[in-house]
Amino acid sequence: MEYSHEVKEMCCVTKGPDHGPSPIPQEGQWNQVRQISEINGLSHAVGWCAPHQGACKLTLNVKGGIIEEALVETVGCTGMTHSAAMAAEILPGKTILEALNTDLVCDAINVAMREFFKQISYGRTQSAFSEGGLPIGAGLEDLGKGLRTVTGTTYGTRLKGPRYLELAEGYIMELGLDANDEIIGYKFLRIGPMLDAIKKGVDPAEAMAKATGTYGRFAEAVKTIDPRKE
Repeated sequence: MEYSHEVKEMCCVTKGPDHGPSPIPQEGQWNQVRQISEINGLSHAVGWCAPHQGACKLTLNVKGGIIEEALVETVGCTGMTHSAAMAAEILPGKTILEALNTDLVCDAINVAMREFFKQISYGRTQSAFSEGGLPIGAGLEDLGKGLRTVTGTTYGTRLKGPRYLELAEGYIMELGLDANDEIIGYKFLRIGPMLDAIKKGVDPAEAMAKATGTYGRFAEAVKTIDPRKE
């Protein structure tokens, strides 16, 4: 190791107390983390690209510093879906430090990885106070039945008002309006359960009928509209 002349000429002064790093909560314990291999936890992070055209929600389950599970969800940019496909292959098996310094193809996914690294390094994880942490596979619980990302897509203009296109319940088929043309409910289609039924051999029309439901006071609507066409 190279030292400057000034440092070489200095006398030695004994270093005072050394308490190490501050403990962080990890899977039901308080740990002083000194090595990457000592980091554990499941958490989420959100990233965005430079023009803010798209965003990524990243869910990673880390055990012993190694990413054992990765859920990559994207919104707003078609190209991001292909980047997410590659990231899902790239991330598992890497340490979080390796993943931080890996090109994850999409800027939004790279930013999400950076944000995740900061969270887990400081113990800000979903599993911080869960004894033993969460099992591999817990990331899929974010998706629910049908293993589909929960999305909300709505649109509105000053001239024509709001349109609900997709909400937590599913694909919006019809909006129910009252006498004042205000939305009072909607009919929705749960695409995941419908496709699961069709894969099992259920007739598509029957599967669609079983996966269709309503929300709010849809039955009291004076009229209904297709939010994508009307």
